[in-house]
Amino acid sequence: MQSDGGLVRMENFRGARAILSGPAGGVVGYAMTGARETNAPLIGFDMGGTSTDVSRYAGSYEHVIESTTAGVTIQAPQLDINTVAAGGGSMLFFRSGLFVVGPESAGAHPGPACYKKGGPLTVTDANLILGRLLPEYFPKIFGPKENEALDFAVTKEKFEKMRVVINEYLQSGGDTKQLSVEDVALGFIRVANEAMCRPIRALTQARGLDTSQHVLACFGGAGGQHACSIARELGISKVLVHKYAGVLSAYGMALADVVQETQEPCGLSFSAENAAFFKSRLDALSAQCTSSLQSQGYSKIELEPFLHLRYDGTDCALMCSPAATARKEDALLASYGDFIDTFLQRYRTEFGFVLQNRAIVVDDIRVRGLGKNNTPPELEIASASVETPKPVGFTRIFFEQGAHESPIYLTSSLLAGSKIIGPAILIDQLSTILVEPDCVAEVTKHGDLVINVCSSNRTVVDCKLDAIQLSIFSHRFMSIAEQMGRVLQRTSISTNIKERLDFSCALFGPDGGLVSNAPHIPVHLGAMQETVQYQLRVRGDSLKNGDVILSNHPQAGGSHLPDLTVITPVFYRDQPKPVFFVASRGHHADIGGITPGSMPPHSTSLAQEGAAFKSFLIVEGGVFQEKNIVERLTTPSGAKGATGTRNLPDNISDLKAQIAANHKGIQLVSELIDSYGLDVVQAYMNYIQQNAEVAVRDMLKEIAQNVLKRNGSTTLEAVEFMDDGSPIKLRVEIDPVQGNALCDFTGSGPEVWGNCNAPRAITLSALIYCLRCMVGHDVPLNQGCLAPIKVIVPQNSILDPSEGAAVVGGNVLTSQRIVDTVLKTFNVCAASCGCMNNVTIGDEEWGYYETVAGGAGAGPTWHGADGVHTHMTNTRITDAEVMELRYPIILKRFCLRTDQSGGAGQFHGGEGVERELLFRKPVTLSILTERRTLQPYGLAGGQPAKRGLNLLRKPDGRVISLGGKTCIDVEAGDIFLLKTPGGGGYGVPDVTADAGKVVSHTEKHNLTERGSVFEYRQAQESA
Repeated sequence: MQSDGGLVRMENFRGARAILSGPAGGVVGYAMTGARETNAPLIGFDMGGTSTDVSRYAGSYEHVIESTTAGVTIQAPQLDINTVAAGGGSMLFFRSGLFVVGPESAGAHPGPACYKKGGPLTVTDANLILGRLLPEYFPKIFGPKENEALDFAVTKEKFEKMRVVINEYLQSGGDTKQLSVEDVALGFIRVANEAMCRPIRALTQARGLDTSQHVLACFGGAGGQHACSIARELGISKVLVHKYAGVLSAYGMALADVVQETQEPCGLSFSAENAAFFKSRLDALSAQCTSSLQSQGYSKIELEPFLHLRYDGTDCALMCSPAATARKEDALLASYGDFIDTFLQRYRTEFGFVLQNRAIVVDDIRVRGLGKNNTPPELEIASASVETPKPVGFTRIFFEQGAHESPIYLTSSLLAGSKIIGPAILIDQLSTILVEPDCVAEVTKHGDLVINVCSSNRTVVDCKLDAIQLSIFSHRFMSIAEQMGRVLQRTSISTNIKERLDFSCALFGPDGGLVSNAPHIPVHLGAMQETVQYQLRVRGDSLKNGDVILSNHPQAGGSHLPDLTVITPVFYRDQPKPVFFVASRGHHADIGGITPGSMPPHSTSLAQEGAAFKSFLIVEGGVFQEKNIVERLTTPSGAKGATGTRNLPDNISDLKAQIAANHKGIQLVSELIDSYGLDVVQAYMNYIQQNAEVAVRDMLKEIAQNVLKRNGSTTLEAVEFMDDGSPIKLRVEIDPVQGNALCDFTGSGPEVWGNCNAPRAITLSALIYCLRCMVGHDVPLNQGCLAPIKVIVPQNSILDPSEGAAVVGGNVLTSQRIVDTVLKTFNVCAASCGCMNNVTIGDEEWGYYETVAGGAGAGPTWHGADGVHTHMTNTRITDAEVMELRYPIILKRFCLRTDQSGGAGQFHGGEGVERELLFRKPVTLSILTERRTLQPYGLAGGQPAKRGLNLLRKPDGRVISLGGKTCIDVEAGDIFLLKTPGGGGYGVPDVTADAGKVVSHTEKHNLTERGSVFEYRQAQESA
């Protein structure tokens, strides 16, 4: 079995093509069997012991060509299966008022507490407490000698201890409600269900699909216990449970066909003159597949032709195969069908639009051959004489509405047509199926179960704080920001946003305070809040439904001018004022200024850096103000040598994409309010912010106690320097009782005659980021993080410059030094490379921008990572093939530095990278970097890292040092060599120690997620 859902002969087997063979079997299983019960698209929900796999089938298998598993990138066709760390073995925690499920897993050993091997509380234990697992129907394979039953008593004892802790916490906050053991267990189940709903929403809603129009195909050992709740949360009305659900992956392998894949690269445009070539190659690849399958003894063969299509100038290719019904004689490739119709339809569905007058390129030509196996049809079972079968017993099950005495049925005794009205438990040899209240299960003629789910059975939630509901809202708020990001990536045009993912999306309260943000760019976080709050101060009550604001000015919460922020107020029904705000910030490759790419290394005034907007109505009353925005973007700022934008089409397209992302956010916020009510949603918005505040206060109290013992004082101080000598100074005074802190940057350098000035919002972003890192576990990242902090930033300093000061370097360089200073003050870890290593290349017609990775700093228990983006940036670098195809650049070398750039120590710092770019034509090269003079510091006796280096190698062999900041016209044949700094070491180097030994924080079994949804998030963190 292979990851693509097909079988292969043993002699042709390749391990890399079978990484997901088990989950792929499950997809084939529900796809082949579910289609006979419904014509609706299916969502696969495979919940096992450690994880849950989510997938989708809508008449054809959804493949990805490249994926990352356990950190290894594999380029081979795979079914798009998304794995999340929420399974029966996911561990349960109560942290700072939140119910937390995973990602740590108990694994098979010791396993859940009920396995009687000393394991922790898990989702399985919660189901046992609630009566959803019946020990008498499980084999006696548990305990130290693996001969005992599931242990209810030890699970009850552990939940009782957790219940006491939770109730004490709630009472300390004034909540007199006492949670029972069952309340606690049910709370964790509800949070786990919401965690599993998030990837399903990402597979459907974020792709422009309606989740409620799907059928949930449930399988895996644990899936049946959660299926009804998952379906209800997603608005899905029908659940399918195959009779072999517990082993559907194995059953699916038996149903799979033998697959023969052939593929070759192309690169030609899809046009009439190339049609004959495409047809000849499809014919040739089809012949190869047919010959191979015939040699294996298959006579019944199906061929699926594919063209990997994308718009010219974009990197988002779609693998397209026209359905047989769509093949028509007037198509360009008449014998194969209309590929373009398929491409346009898929592009419009996934991205919401198509591009006019843009060529379509064929990246690859592929044929998938299927050798059809003669699978015998499933036997039908006998029909029931009465609809309601007789139960074998009764048990007490706990639900949100309370406890129910519920019947128990054995699936082996059920006949076709039998109906089971929930609540009830169905026991199978391989799984347990829970039919919840107001759900009805019916047995099909093949022995499968179809459960009809009533969507109206939602618990009424009031405005009073409920810790369980708080955890659920935390997921819902985060999901809104994540889906906004997916829409922005899908609908954008530019390399910067679509491929490098240099953007952020967030949700804000009616006061402009940050509620939730997706895991995008850290430097945007606090700054976006400042931008929204500036608009509230300036516009007051003048905002109307249908208005959208554009802003990028540093005095309005902007970070630097290329980062354009689009803000949309959320109006709800008859409310006169916005009830929320949504915003998206994206880095535009060019908005004018004195150099291509709008990142001039030697700018001394804001006017030299491009177009500036404090509060510009880009949409007014629902009408896009294209004429006004075009005029503003194309008009030079007035600075000597400055021009307007050099890429207006991409600017306009990406701004529309940001508006579309905000619109998605409005839609999701409105749906959430429809479900719970405005008062409840806004109440939990405040509770989420308060929760983050509590987490930070607890962390500060702990730090204060440790510092007090060590130093006799709760005052911390540190200073770091920019390469020009400008100090970044921080003094922190912590109240060990209240958990308050004063962060005073007095003593930092004055505003500089250059562009390393950082707007005040960047300092707030850096503080939020550092506080979130120091908390040490997953907490909501919002304005509550700063509530215990009083921040003093001196005016007219490098951290709060005057209105006209240049700031382009402050966002990408000074922000990193602020983080270095904060982490040094708290003695957390050694310095990372301390620079985003900004490289901008272009001419008067185009611009290209990238940030390059470096080494991460080491800490008390870890080595620094090699070649990664750290701290305030986590953008993705452009693929070499994409860069070389679109721009006159050849990537000659990209590797880790080999000169021990990471600082030595008990834990060594990470290595920087080397990157060599060969220019094929004359262009302007701009470099904006730091740590070229001063080294990233080591900590606790660790050694500093090596500095970075920027060199230009001429064709005649001369090598020129470019310094840290420069703008130079280079010629064809010139080579730019970039060496980025490493990370500092931690602890005194021990020459006798095992250099390869790494001490982990704790022994945790953390599941590695995978799939296209995970790939999207991971891409934002990869270099």
